Amino acid sequence: MNMRFLETFVWVARLKSFRLTAEKLFSTQASISSRIAALEDELGVQLFLRDSKGVTLTAQGQRVLEYAEQMMDTLQAMKQSISNVGDTRGLIRIGAMDTVMHTWLSSFVARIMECYPAVEIELTADTARNLCDQLQKGYLDIIFQTDEVRADSVRNQALAQYPVQWVVSSGSIFDRAYPSLDDLTRERVITFSKNSRPHQDLLNMLHASNIASPRVSCVNSVAAMTRLIRDGFGIGALPPALVADELRQGALAMLDDVPVPPVMDIVATWRAGVGLELVDSVVALVHEVIAEYARSMGPDMVRPVDPGAPVLVSESA
Repeated sequence: MNMRFLETFVWVARLKSFRLTAEKLFSTQASISSRIAALEDELGVQLFLRDSKGVTLTAQGQRVLEYAEQMMDTLQAMKQSISNVGDTRGLIRIGAMDTVMHTWLSSFVARIMECYPAVEIELTADTARNLCDQLQKGYLDIIFQTDEVRADSVRNQALAQYPVQWVVSSGSIFDRAYPSLDDLTRERVITFSKNSRPHQDLLNMLHASNIASPRVSCVNSVAAMTRLIRDGFGIGALPPALVADELRQGALAMLDDVPVPPVMDIVATWRAGVGLELVDSVVALVHEVIAEYARSMGPDMVRPVDPGAPVLVSESA
């Protein structure tokens, strides 16, 4: 039995799309269809049902998938047993939200390069919503953002928490005492992109405090957010880890004695299964990197999550 055909079958089952599988395997949609047709002829069963919404496994296809994944696992184990980690080759496509890009992602990439020098790395910076969409479509292997993704064969693990504070330009009209949260939110508040988790958490906090119409400006770039705050456009609601240098230099300051927004959670999300063992190994490195970053920054900036915390595996979308 052709192992390439089995690998193709497993990826079509995961991605539920011949087109996405072709992109994943650097092939053509016609070639993917041909491989599946050949496998169906060899097994004498129909593996997929095709309609306008995509493809789904038949009952026979589901049974074949279990054996196919076992066979791919065995093949991968054999390859690993006769190769050195340093010789491991492949491509890891990593997506991260701006907060991660501006804090520990460079250290993480350096750690990957140290442990797997022959592995190619592609990086994508985007909003959490777009990253989740790209992961589910098979365009990314690992993403670091704020939300769990519930989809077939997808794993989620909490990595860290970033405390969020009110940050202002030092000496500006916003750099003063505020009697209450209501008083503060009469000024313009600058935070993350609209409908992101930090934005929604902030709105929920203000709603719970009976603040109905806050002046909130949403920005999807940490650099732009920082510049706007420094230029006195408003009061920032963001993790101080993102502006640690500006705080240390005195260009920015944090407000005291006002209820702060909820912490920002950072989650690792990745596809697991046959042929993705390298992804699992790479994810295992991230806890070490975050722990080192947290030690250098302190608990007021970032709090790592216990790496022994359970991994959430989604079985259905």
